[in-house]
Amino acid sequence: MIVLKSEDELRAMGEAGKLVAKTHAVVAEAIRPGMTTASLDALAEQYIRDHNAVPSFKGYNGFPASICASINEEVVHGIPGPRVLKEGDIVGIDIGAILGGFHGDMARTYPVGEISKEAERLLWVTEKALEQGIAAAVVGNRLSDIGHAVQSFVEAQGLSVVRDFVGHGIGRSMHEPPQIPNFGRPGRGPRLKPGMVLAIEPMVNIGGWEVVVLSDNWTVITADRSLSAHFEDTVAVTEDGPLILTQA
Repeated sequence: MIVLKSEDELRAMGEAGKLVAKTHAVVAEAIRPGMTTASLDALAEQYIRDHNAVPSFKGYNGFPASICASINEEVVHGIPGPRVLKEGDIVGIDIGAILGGFHGDMARTYPVGEISKEAERLLWVTEKALEQGIAAAVVGNRLSDIGHAVQSFVEAQGLSVVRDFVGHGIGRSMHEPPQIPNFGRPGRGPRLKPGMVLAIEPMVNIGGWEVVVLSDNWTVITADRSLSAHFEDTVAVTEDGPLILTQA
């Protein structure tokens, strides 16, 4: 069942989203060659807890960290640790926080120092794909219109969208119905209604869309080891159009 949020609940979710966006800003400022992903994780967790919130991811189904940090060919769910970021890497940072009983969820992929033109284009396409998906999150559209908008844009750029992992509803639980694929035919699924809150999150690969889960049972990589990027926002469907809740 898709839970519609009241205006008061949307305001509370906006506070959670704002905190996540601010946490991203703190982490982004610290990303540079020589940093470990564990250091970024510690920084994010401290900031979240200092603002009377709790990391959404830590302990979720046994996940051991407060953020996901996915480097280069890693698509999502990379576990922070001693790995050192190098010049030219790209790193996807996914952050969730619980504030006032509600979750905010946001991901961005960041350059580490100077990156290749190919990697720059990947980040640009993925960010624009997120914008396309958000633009489709309007009252009266069908759920699949979001994924169709993402897929159409990405594939027109010669890249591919991951199919094994999807966006999701969000609220008092981090993952709520409905699932939101980043691909598919338009005009399918439930109608979008005011009060729906959706985590829209394109995962885009330079190569093929196929992925593999590593032996840690978390880290997802591209099957062909091509670069991958991940952008995500928490978005409310309103009568006035899509409202991005993960904004500082």
